[in-house]
Amino acid sequence: MFIKFPFHYSLMNVDKIKLKDKTVILVGTAHISDKSVELVRETIEKEKPESVGIELDYQRFKQLQSPKKWQNTNVSEIVKSGKTYLFLINLMLSNLQRKLGKEMGIKPGAEMIEAFKIAKEKELTVELLDRDVQVTLKRAMAFTGLREKIKILMHIVSGFFNEQEQLTKERIEELKQQDVMTELMNELSATAPTIKKVLVDERDLYIANRILESKSKKIVAVVGAGHVEGIKKALNQKIDLKPLNVVPKKKSFIGTAVKYGIPLIFIALIVYAFYNKGINASVELLVLWFLITGVFSALGALLARAHPVSILVAFVAAPFTTLHPALAAGWFAGAAEIKFNSPKVKDFESLNKLDSVSSFYSNKVTKVLIVTAFTNIGATIGVVIALPYILSVLA
Repeated sequence: MFIKFPFHYSLMNVDKIKLKDKTVILVGTAHISDKSVELVRETIEKEKPESVGIELDYQRFKQLQSPKKWQNTNVSEIVKSGKTYLFLINLMLSNLQRKLGKEMGIKPGAEMIEAFKIAKEKELTVELLDRDVQVTLKRAMAFTGLREKIKILMHIVSGFFNEQEQLTKERIEELKQQDVMTELMNELSATAPTIKKVLVDERDLYIANRILESKSKKIVAVVGAGHVEGIKKALNQKIDLKPLNVVPKKKSFIGTAVKYGIPLIFIALIVYAFYNKGINASVELLVLWFLITGVFSALGALLARAHPVSILVAFVAAPFTTLHPALAAGWFAGAAEIKFNSPKVKDFESLNKLDSVSSFYSNKVTKVLIVTAFTNIGATIGVVIALPYILSVLA
């Protein structure tokens, strides 16, 4: 159990919590607010804690410190490992925050860097409280269904490319208020409950337990305002954090059935056509499959403005990869794009400056990923159209 003491500075959003063996000062911040930076400094100066905790993992902490955070990106590995969508979403979220920060005239995460800076000045222990961002994103992808993924993707894309909506400084400060953040969390819970569970609830529990694990008797923890209430509740729940660091292997019966079912159904149709209508019918089905899946895969690559060779590769690869559970047409088209439209150093350097549709297409790194993603989508549409059409031909 803990006792909450009323404790509010002029800038608010500070909660002082007395636990059995330590005192926790939670500082709720808006990640792109200059007042949050002031609040962090003011709190640490006044409280004189033994340690300062920040809502970052090691990877994001290094990214905030380095303006060249994307330069070590291995595009080939992203394409081969099937992480194209995950990387694009991560990149879009990062640039969305940077874009909003630019409007406010402040660097995103400045309050976290300020907390680190002050802690170093005062020779205090710095504790990274958050879970590895890749684990969080992978768990979110593993637990979330297709419908929910589409909802979240649409929200991210519309938020990123909506040039009309301007976020004012006053609105940013509103987001620091507890009632507004609670409302936002409730909205997320209603529209995407699985995402909310992984991105918010699990991290609240994780951060709270990292605070409980701290050896410091007095710790100032700098976290996003939307996490404050959840962390306060989770400070009563001492748990083993290992399960929250595990990325589950997705075992979807429907997904497995589709992967292996499509080639089996197609082979069955070919055999059926051969025995009932002759070899010409079987050849006709093969040609239809090749043309439909190939054309739609190539159209996907064309929409991504791929190199002509990449489009040709997409056309040739799709009829075969759509019948193989472990392959994807986009991998081959993406590999061709890397070969014939190879990213340059300047493309990696500008990954944190993308702010429009055209910038994603003009940057050769994201261009490769878009080609990969669109080719895969086109091939999938081709399969959805090809199977019913073949059935209608056999009828």
